[in-house]
Amino acid sequence: MTAFDLLDRSDPTAPSEDRGPPPRVAVFTDKLDWHVIRTLRALRRQGATAVAVRLSACKIETGRAHGLIIPGFRDLPDLAIVRAIGDGSLEAITMRLGVLHALEALGVPVLNSARAIERCTDKSMASFLLAQAGLPTPQTFAAQTLAQARAIARRECAQGPLVMKPLFGAQGWGLRLIENDSDLPSLQDARGVFYLQRFVGPARPPFEDMRILVSGGDIIAAMRRRSSHWITNVRQGAKPLAVEPSEREAEIALAAAAALGVDFAGVDIINDERGAPLVLEVNSMAGWSGLQRVTPFSIADRVTADALAQMTRMRLRG
Repeated sequence: MTAFDLLDRSDPTAPSEDRGPPPRVAVFTDKLDWHVIRTLRALRRQGATAVAVRLSACKIETGRAHGLIIPGFRDLPDLAIVRAIGDGSLEAITMRLGVLHALEALGVPVLNSARAIERCTDKSMASFLLAQAGLPTPQTFAAQTLAQARAIARRECAQGPLVMKPLFGAQGWGLRLIENDSDLPSLQDARGVFYLQRFVGPARPPFEDMRILVSGGDIIAAMRRRSSHWITNVRQGAKPLAVEPSEREAEIALAAAAALGVDFAGVDIINDERGAPLVLEVNSMAGWSGLQRVTPFSIADRVTADALAQMTRMRLRG
């Protein structure tokens, strides 16, 4: 029996009181990391039966009552929380998102929704939607040939460097600073897409940006990430610092989450040379281990309470 199997079991000591059966929550993940373990424990503290499930283990069988098989559930869960989709081929990822779409079609609240995850994971679509919503964001370019990317770099790098990011990526891995067109990788190394964004920040350290955590339509925590390197993710060595967002920073963080349709999100914000905040990106499966270090309450407790409240609201509307 693996650690994953052991944590799949519900906590028999969780309070039940007289409120009917406890809600059954599927926490979708690909591994039992720090965030998943704390999410499971927080759900169980609030009386839910929480089960960690790999989306890669789910099946569609149209002859079954609901057409879905979710390991750990005889029937459907009452709520699904998505922590990770997992690596895989385009076909595998498409099917896993299809499972989430199917759960929503069957009336199961999924946080975040498959559509919101798709929008946030594809950085080019996220940038498009943020700009369409009128939110301040660095100028962004996405191209599918090396010739197109070189033309963009030759034109735009005259005004300052660009940052190339993997279209699907997180935690600052795979970022490149593009100062001229010769800095661009091959089309194969770019995996068929060149996603380029105007570099925003000082020419020398310290570098910093802000992560604002949004849950249930509210800002629940925030931090500045300060680093000697222009990549400011905590996993890459940046230092988290507690901060209270300004009114403008709070406003655009909430608007960014709304524009992409996310109930829970990590919104990354950076100040331009005039000190005005810009939205860098919106993360639909955001981590908070660095933010927890400078936050006085349990973020997992707050996030799971918001998710359970959303489930209850949907039940009442249904």
